[in-house]
Formats: sequence, C-alpha cells, structure tokens
Amino acid sequence: MASLLNTVSSIRISNTRATPRFLPPVSLSLHRRRLVVRAAETDANEAVKSQAPDKAPAGSGSSFNQLLGIKGAAKETNKWKIRLQLTKPVTWPPLVWGVVCGAAASGNFHWNLEDVAKAIVCMTMSGPCLTGYTQTLNDWYDREIDAINEPYRPIPSGAISENEVIAQIWVLLLGGLGLAGLLDVWAGHDFPIVFYLALGGSLLSYIYSAPPLKLKQNGWIGNFALGASYISLPWWAGQALFGTLTPDIIVLTLLYSIAGLGIAIVNDFKSIEGDRALGLQSLPVAFGAETAKWICVGAIDITQLSVAGYLLGAGKPYYALALVGLIIPQVIFQFGKYCSAITFLSSWQDAFQYFLKDPVKYDVKYQ
Repeated sequence: MASLLNTVSSIRISNTRATPRFLPPVSLSLHRRRLVVRAAETDANEAVKSQAPDKAPAGSGSSFNQLLGIKGAAKETNKWKIRLQLTKPVTWPPLVWGVVCGAAASGNFHWNLEDVAKAIVCMTMSGPCLTGYTQTLNDWYDREIDAINEPYRPIPSGAISENEVIAQIWVLLLGGLGLAGLLDVWAGHDFPIVFYLALGGSLLSYIYSAPPLKLKQNGWIGNFALGASYISLPWWAGQALFGTLTPDIIVLTLLYSIAGLGIAIVNDFKSIEGDRALGLQSLPVAFGAETAKWICVGAIDITQLSVAGYLLGAGKPYYALALVGLIIPQVIFQFGKYCSAITFLSSWQDAFQYFLKDPVKYDVKYQ
C-alpha cells in the first residue's frame, strides 16, 4: 500500500512538472486518487476491527509481567531478567502439563521420590530448557517483524546483544538435550527415545522459525507444527520415560494437536502488520481476521468435542461429560462476557464481547 501511494505521489509530482500551470486539474485528479486509496485502507481496517498493539510498554509496567515474558512488562536492564523474559515462562505450563499427562497415561508412574524426581527433570527439559530455547530462537528470527509490531521487545530494542541471544539459544538447547540423555540413562532405556524426541522437537522448532523452510510462513503447516510441539511432544516424553509410547497414543495426540493449531492462530492476530509487511502467510493475513477467528475457535472447539465423542464411543461417558463441562466455559468466554447460560442465550446478539468480537484486542498477551 505504501509503495502504491509513493507511486501515485511520484506520478503526480512528475505530471505537475511536465504540465503547464494552466492545467491544474491533472494534479488535482491524481491527488483525489491518493485520497481515495487512503479511505479504502481505513475502511478495510475498520471492517477487520483490529488495531495494532501498543508500540511501547506502559511507563509503570509490571516487573512480574516482565519475568513472565508478557505484555505490560516493566523496562528492565538486568541481563538475567531479560534472559528469563526471552524464554517466556508463561508458555511453560502447557509443556509441564503434557509431561504429567504422559506420565499418568503410562500407567507406571508411582508417587515415590525417584519417579517424582524423574518427572521434575523431564518438566525442566520440556519447559525452561527446550521451550525457552524455542521462544528465544523464535524471537531471534522474528526480530525484523518485532521491530514493526513490538519494537520495545528485548532484541529489537537492543536491551540484549546479538551475541548474548545466540549464546542463550545454544545453552538452552544443549542443556535440554543433555537432560534428555540423562533421563534415558536413568530410565534404563536401551534406545534413547527421550533424547531423540527432544532432538526432533528441537529440529522442528528450528525449521519453524528459521529460513529457508520457516514453517511459520504458512499458517496451516506452521501452526499445526507449533500445536503438536506443545501438545504431543511433552506427552510422548512423559509416557516414554515411564512406560511405552504406543502408536494409538501417537495418533490420538497428533489429532488433538489440531486444537493446538487453533490455539497457535490466536497469537498471530497481534502480528498482522509485521507478517503482512514481510510476506508471512499467517492465517489472519491469508484469510483476514474475520475468517481466521472462526477457523481458530472451530479448530479448538470441534477437535475437543470430537475427543469427547470418541470417549463416549469408547464407553467412557463420565470422562466425556467431564470434558464437555470444561469446554462449555471456554466457548462462553470465546463468544461473550456472560457466565450465566440463561443470560448468555437470551443476550446472544450482545454476546460477542471477547475473542470473536475483536481478536486483536482480546488476543493473548504474550510479549
């Protein structure tokens, strides 16, 4: 759009110079064309109902938010706090929970000191080390996009040097792989399955963020890869550590990662401006925010409801009912601000107060 305006502007200037002064309508006509282009751009933005995120953190930002790696963070000069911020601790819990699920699904986890210690080491590998590696690596390769969308973030703002970021990436990667190898030895595995899962996940993280593949350039492939890494990989690691990773679990968790695809889309809405400028085809860029938001909630809700149906068909109605009970509040918060089902149904026309009303305003607040 900027190039189009510059082109029109240059044509207007050149025409003005080449045209005698007694023919001003040419200049006036081109000037009107420029105004029309701007008006159309404004209308498009209003139709999407999205606004770019704040370009700077609040002056009275929160130190707690800074440590978690989320928006509203206080400006920090302590390098260790900045390093922690780059790893985005707020993104660790899903990986930690995935390890718990895998350990429980193995049927061989016992509440004794050794098993608890193994689980904690596996959580540390999955969360702080390899998720921290993934987040730092992603920020490194997104530094040009972040300079457009969120220039106050640690790397584009210059709060941490390039060499320090690269060193952190290597330390976290090697630390995570080292813990994975340790877990295989500790569990007495003949085949180092936890190590290879960690290595595969690390490679996936690299090709997700780094050229030439840069999976995130494609909204479908990139978001599914991200969803699988948050849902499937930690589950596999927890189950392989304490038991046997079976094909049915692999298939089921990969299918459930479709919900992770929807979750990953949520984080794309705040980056529309930078993604479009640098040619990344995230789903909000490819389809527009209005369509992408429905793809997002559809991928999440339909997948989870399908799993509930699978549980019902497998003769586990109570598990299915429990899952539906967890899905209902999620749908309510996606669609509206009303927690009461009766109020929600009677006020459907006013219910789009959260994500579906404005996916940018109610986007996740990851930094």
